[in-house]
Amino acid sequence: MSKICVITNETDAAEQAAARLRDRYGVTPMEEADFVVALGGDGLMLQTLHKVMGTEKPVYGMNFGSVGFMMNNFSEENLPDRLLASQRTRIYPLSMQVLDVSGRERTALAINEVSLFRSTYQAAKLQILVDNEVRLDELICDGALLATPAGSTAYNLSAHGPILPIEAPLLALTPISPFRPRRWRGAILSNRAVVRFVTLEAAKRPVSAVADNVEFQNVLEVTVREDRTHGVTLLFDPGTSLEERVLSEQFRF
Repeated sequence: MSKICVITNETDAAEQAAARLRDRYGVTPMEEADFVVALGGDGLMLQTLHKVMGTEKPVYGMNFGSVGFMMNNFSEENLPDRLLASQRTRIYPLSMQVLDVSGRERTALAINEVSLFRSTYQAAKLQILVDNEVRLDELICDGALLATPAGSTAYNLSAHGPILPIEAPLLALTPISPFRPRRWRGAILSNRAVVRFVTLEAAKRPVSAVADNVEFQNVLEVTVREDRTHGVTLLFDPGTSLEERVLSEQFRF
């Protein structure tokens, strides 16, 4: 039998379900598991994918959260067979390199998106370069984000960005509440593109940068590119793959 590690978002319902699964299929630490089963919502899924990155352990989620876009329906029955029969989706993160106003450099990975946000009541002013060429001299906004196909249905969609097919070699560059140029709605870029955000008037208009759930304050420059040296595998029940979910989302009203 496959070795299964069960983790939860620590809600009562998820913990009770996890106890039943462990009684039925055994208790295995993550480092020894063949599969990781996450009981929670999309937030737990993102945390779990970051934990397994580099281990090649596939993750199968079951929904005990609010949205559960990346999760399957919960069932205790035939879990090992479901895992073996599941459809696999391989996704790659974005690498974020940050230079802050003190000159400190830091890095983080993002499975969904890298976002920049104004940190005070004043709008941010951002310059945007793609492959070292200035494409937007000045964007006055609440922020901007660069999303992967997997993340295009998350915050990117809420910011009126495009939904990208999961296998498409594309990234979505989307402004957040743009004030000027008001009609700019973003861009669809190649996944080979290197995007650099430069904070203008950084002392007066501080900006933070976020890679999924990792945040850095007072950024001066943020460089983002897809990182193909890392990758994670999600598992879905047949007929409910992430590709199908992303496609279906485009026809939802």
